[in-house]
Amino acid sequence: MLFKTRFQTKNSGTQYRTLWQCLHIDPYLLTSVLLLLSMGLLILYSAGNQNLQVMQQQLLHIGFALFIMILFAQITPTTYQRWAPWLYGLSLVLLVAVLIVGHIGKGAQRWLNLGILHLQPSEMMKLAIPMCLAWQCHKLHLPISGKTIWQACVIILIPVVLTAKQPDLGTAILLAVAGASVLFFAGLRFKVVAILSSVFVVFAPIAWHFMHTYQKQRVLTFFNPERDPLGTGYHIIQSKIAIGSGGFFGKGWLAGTQSHLHFLPEHSTDFIFAVCGEEFGFLGSIILIILFMLMIARGLYITMHAQDTFTRLLAGSLTLTTFVSFFINMGMVIGILPVVGIPLPLISYGGSSMVTFMASFGILMSIQMHRKLLTT
Repeated sequence: MLFKTRFQTKNSGTQYRTLWQCLHIDPYLLTSVLLLLSMGLLILYSAGNQNLQVMQQQLLHIGFALFIMILFAQITPTTYQRWAPWLYGLSLVLLVAVLIVGHIGKGAQRWLNLGILHLQPSEMMKLAIPMCLAWQCHKLHLPISGKTIWQACVIILIPVVLTAKQPDLGTAILLAVAGASVLFFAGLRFKVVAILSSVFVVFAPIAWHFMHTYQKQRVLTFFNPERDPLGTGYHIIQSKIAIGSGGFFGKGWLAGTQSHLHFLPEHSTDFIFAVCGEEFGFLGSIILIILFMLMIARGLYITMHAQDTFTRLLAGSLTLTTFVSFFINMGMVIGILPVVGIPLPLISYGGSSMVTFMASFGILMSIQMHRKLLTT
């Protein structure tokens, strides 16, 4: 009976809930998240040149993000379903407000200055888009029809375009992935996938003309980093040097040279995986990847056992978006994908993305644990 709470039911008499069920926390997902956060702090301490102020700030980010995760886990899936269109509408209004009165920082206009905090509406959209599309599809007969697909495309493209104009190409890509993953789990036919792919190929050259100069340079650098080794190619070249120099076992914790001697740019944020590769080597990188895969596997398990269409589509989208974030970050650091400025989930320094990912895990826990309570 340890860590169990007794409660009465009308049909089956006295039953017991575990502590995790009372808190609506999935212990398996929580364990993988905490292991990743711990490894992230270990890497960040070295990447930040043992700066205690950076560590204190990151601990505050983690503390607040854990609070958000627990809070979101208490909200029932039915409530998320009811709020979905309103959350999307609010996030869309805030995205428009960013373009009008948004705070400008590092050449981008991505935040709303609310006095006590800077709000990034594009991060809210990572949750709002899959919620809204799952709400749209939950009463439909799957696979979805052509009319529903085009309506969904409009729901996805409006915030994607608004985010890309900030400019924030990395987040815009993740918003597109968040929406497309809902359609994928809703059962897109191969014919529809072929049509949408053809449309993308046709409009890709047109989109090139609307990209910012630095974004074009990143794409060109992806194909040939050595074309500008001291300019646009510098990041990826130094990142490859850092990872390659780590070998199998790495140089040892706090013994990395590329980050400590400031050869590796953005070593605490977008390129923190290169620090892991240099100090912990191939072995440490594999351990980090395994921890991510365990977390993704638990998300897919929750998706497969979700109670209805809404929760299944929402859980699948949140899980797939987390995986794509992790894959794109590692891909750009090792040079198989262009640099688009996506942080490594739960590892990179920062608060906005950390809170968004932890909120996603809170929603996954809500879907899993409230389902368990209904079936016990």
